Amino acid sequence: MNATLDTGSPVAPLLEPVTVAGLPLPSRFVMAPMTRNRAPGGVPTPEMAGYYRRRAAAGIGLIVTEGVLVDHPSAGHEDTVPRMTAGAAEAGWREVVEAVHAAGGRIAAQLWHLGSLREPVDGAAAWTPSGVREPGRPAPRAMTADDADVLLAAYADAAAVAVRAGFDAIEIHAAHGYLLDEFLWPYTNRRTDAFGGSPARRAAFPAAVVRAVRGQVPAPRPVIVRFSQFKERAFDARIAETPTELAQILTAFAEAGADVLHASQRRFWQPAFPGSALNLAGWAKRLTGLPSITVGSVGLRRDFLRPDGPESVAGLAARLADGEFDLVALGRALLGNPAWVRHAAAGRLDEIVDYRKAHEDVYP
Repeated sequence: MNATLDTGSPVAPLLEPVTVAGLPLPSRFVMAPMTRNRAPGGVPTPEMAGYYRRRAAAGIGLIVTEGVLVDHPSAGHEDTVPRMTAGAAEAGWREVVEAVHAAGGRIAAQLWHLGSLREPVDGAAAWTPSGVREPGRPAPRAMTADDADVLLAAYADAAAVAVRAGFDAIEIHAAHGYLLDEFLWPYTNRRTDAFGGSPARRAAFPAAVVRAVRGQVPAPRPVIVRFSQFKERAFDARIAETPTELAQILTAFAEAGADVLHASQRRFWQPAFPGSALNLAGWAKRLTGLPSITVGSVGLRRDFLRPDGPESVAGLAARLADGEFDLVALGRALLGNPAWVRHAAAGRLDEIVDYRKAHEDVYP
């Protein structure tokens, strides 16, 4: 990591090498996926390779790429969001992977379909589970069984491209109100077929995606599933009201071949359900036995590195030591602080800046 470790630093316990789901990692820190819109025509650039390499070199053990669109017109509309397709995009991703590996890091590709968040730029309606029209959004179309088969093939093809490009793991984005999460959320899934109803049935199509991806990813490369309760446009939304309901969903993922669960919540220190201090990642691990990644406002402000408080990094490290979860993802903190881990490890807190919205417009 090219930094002197301050053994009194609250991040010190997170900097030890670890093997998770068969994947050796140089630290327990993960870079969370964040859309950056820096891929013209969907093709990764040398600039992107440098962006990810800098974070790997500064102590991030596992990079998870920004969301990468699978190869289907319904997946997304923006031409600056990267895609996982054969040809130029695959070659660009290979350069990104090689840059991260040269810095000593590991990298996972996050496969993505926008669902109802896809804009109808070509006049085609967005694909969703039930065609539920949300306020302020154009009317989408409900997916048919044939549509489901088409998207399963698209996910499988994208996973095969990612494997050829050399990625160490594949993450499936099933969070935040995008297509796969729309199947999990009762508000947007009102189907009466095998893909709707109970939590287990709502999880059936996302689980089928996990199975299709797993079929293209040779062991020991892990398949990660990112899930959440909240949505980007509905912070109070929930896919599960109880641990029992959540167990139905996550068990479906595990049985389909998921190796790691990436539990996204807005604030990692908040309990997921009443009556227990466990956060969402803690419940994911308890319910399935799979390793989990916690994320949610980690290190957003420099004072989170103070030694006390539920949102402190020290408290986070203590929970990890207790086995509540296995890896810790940094998101927005890394936008303005590519070397956040290095500076925190060395106690150079004066070199860490608090997250600001303006950081989303830069690419250091």
